[in-house]
Amino acid sequence: MPMSFGVTVLPDPPYQRLIELLVLAESHGFEYGWTYDSHVLWQESFPLLTLAAQATTTMKLGHCVTNPGTREPTVLASAYATLHDISNGRMVMGIGRGDSARRYIGQQPVKVAEFEHALAMIREFANGREVNWNEKNLQLKWVRPELPEIPIWVAGYGPKALAVAGRVGDGVIIQLADPQIVSWIMDTARKAAEEAGRDPAALKCIVSAPSHISDDIAAARDQVRWFPAMVSNHVMDLVERYGFDSEIPQALTDYVKARKFYDYNDHSRVGAKHGDFVTDEICDRFCVLGTPEQATAKLRELEAVGVDQFNIYLMTEGQEEVLQAYGDQIIPGFAA
Repeated sequence: MPMSFGVTVLPDPPYQRLIELLVLAESHGFEYGWTYDSHVLWQESFPLLTLAAQATTTMKLGHCVTNPGTREPTVLASAYATLHDISNGRMVMGIGRGDSARRYIGQQPVKVAEFEHALAMIREFANGREVNWNEKNLQLKWVRPELPEIPIWVAGYGPKALAVAGRVGDGVIIQLADPQIVSWIMDTARKAAEEAGRDPAALKCIVSAPSHISDDIAAARDQVRWFPAMVSNHVMDLVERYGFDSEIPQALTDYVKARKFYDYNDHSRVGAKHGDFVTDEICDRFCVLGTPEQATAKLRELEAVGVDQFNIYLMTEGQEEVLQAYGDQIIPGFAA
């Protein structure tokens, strides 16, 4: 299968902007439309996904990512099953343990064991099968059996979260575009899949990162410094748990040694001060930057290590131009 393309748009007011950009992305050949799920920092995303489902025709839609902490798991599954009906089978779920959505309201990410338990249930329940939850047998009896399954793709970096992806997920969402780290992450998840008796090759790999298409590489890097700083939140959690000398590649952990602070009020914002420590080299490794030719070369590297979808975090300037550059000069080369 050729690599497919997705785009993530913030649920930021005015809400019409998210719809406009997803409709535009669909017209440029993007197959997936994603949004964040952090209900205090941004607008509540479920109504926006409903509007997006009505405004688009082929694009698959979902969160990159939701979580089973701020979203009670049966509510989350029912919401997705309802949207699957509205969109006529176009929903895909990205799910993690909860970062900004949880921390901003004073809660910690969901514990790994609880996360795995919830995911195993959501996967069955959202797709219309009976589950046992809180010692009750439950079923969404109204799910349309002719619709395709809603896949569940799991976001994570550390060995424990990746093992959950391997055991119960349909794929892994990786928030960075460094082929070396992507390979390690997928190897870790696939090993867990194999140990659980699942087909490791069936696990999909979705890479999510900003992409700025420009002849001015210095300006492009300044558009994306916020992103490795965001990733550093997850990396700091790993360092606290596993230390700097562990099985986790140094290519992932070394850069956070220069980190000083993180302000969730500037989460995923261009020019965020907490991104000042991020070097040009890290911008280049973690993102897809430069001319259409340079971006294509980087995407070919990702394709070579088994990436199934590249999902652009569209939290940069020149959003229409980025979508058009992909539609005109990049996506057609991967569709062949």
